[in-house]
Amino acid sequence: MRHGVRAADVVSGNYPRRVLRAPHVLAPVLAHGGDAPGSTIPSNLPRFTVARLFTEVELDWWLVAPLLVVTALYLWGVWRLRLRGDRWPPGRTVAFGVGGVGVIAFAGMSGLGSYDTTMFSLHMIQHMLLAMVAPIFLALGAPITLALRTTPRRVRSALLALLHSRFAKVLTFPLVGWALYVASPFALYFTGWYPATLDNQVLHELLHLHFVLVGSLFFWPMVGIDPLPGRQSPPFRFLILVTTLPFHAILGLSIYTQTTLIAGAHYQALQLSWLNPLSDQRVGGGLLWSSGEVVGLIMLAVVAAQWIKASEREAAREDRRLDRLEAEAAALEAARAVGEGGAPAAADPTAPARQKSGAPDSAALDTMAISEAIPDARPAGSAKKEVQR
Repeated sequence: MRHGVRAADVVSGNYPRRVLRAPHVLAPVLAHGGDAPGSTIPSNLPRFTVARLFTEVELDWWLVAPLLVVTALYLWGVWRLRLRGDRWPPGRTVAFGVGGVGVIAFAGMSGLGSYDTTMFSLHMIQHMLLAMVAPIFLALGAPITLALRTTPRRVRSALLALLHSRFAKVLTFPLVGWALYVASPFALYFTGWYPATLDNQVLHELLHLHFVLVGSLFFWPMVGIDPLPGRQSPPFRFLILVTTLPFHAILGLSIYTQTTLIAGAHYQALQLSWLNPLSDQRVGGGLLWSSGEVVGLIMLAVVAAQWIKASEREAAREDRRLDRLEAEAAALEAARAVGEGGAPAAADPTAPARQKSGAPDSAALDTMAISEAIPDARPAGSAKKEVQR
């Protein structure tokens, strides 16, 4: 963070991005004309416009570097699959790279990152992007499945050991993610946690990391693509999602109707002539309420569709099982009838099918490796379709 701010920069409005992100550092710059230290923060900070989302962009290498590494590893895995002739759905790559990594970059390095300590409403948009949108798209990219299919044996063994560990089972248990996802926003906005992040850059960036991690813990098992220990059946996931909707509404309405400022000392000290902090806080509460409901309803629709498909697959498997039992019973009766007449017994008509299905191809071998991650994973047939989707 840059603390050396020139009075001329303040007067002209040429603020460094880090000053916009933490404008409280301007307090000692100007007083009585701008030369002596004072306690008044200037009121001529640039007015926020939609265009500033794209003009106030600055690369933060502490954020760019890990995002580039994660994206490069993902693309390397996709390239490895193509080299051996296997298909990886392009939609997953787009979801991970654009909807996941791209949204995190936009939330942290666009104008949202510049004004997130100045306007509560923009902070709330950033909160929604990092805690809801990005984790969903990261999960849709299925990076764990990709890693299990492409990494060397030693890395795969380490990843499987991690997935089998008690730590992973506890951390990915849906109720753990649900508790963190529901309770942490209340703790953030109704304790001293949020004000502390506005005046401390390290705490501020750790809060962003907290949003992504908690959102991932909650939404990753809900999406249900990667073989996580906490992956549950669609009915249970549907119930978990339903229970989150009232809490988002309560939190959003509480912020919207509150007559006192959250982190009031910070926002009042800004003295921005173009911003009413209380009205902006109400906008932020409305955004939290509406966006939380919209995302929740979309996820409910997705899980409901997965529920229907899972029921159809289960019905189809049961039909095939019953048909196989009927065919085997009919073949056995025919063999007995022919055997009593002295002719050789007919061959079991289901044997070729069983013999054929006993030789898995390379994609099936990949699916078997993924199934090792979770002992109670779905049957290989449905898992194979899920992996190749």
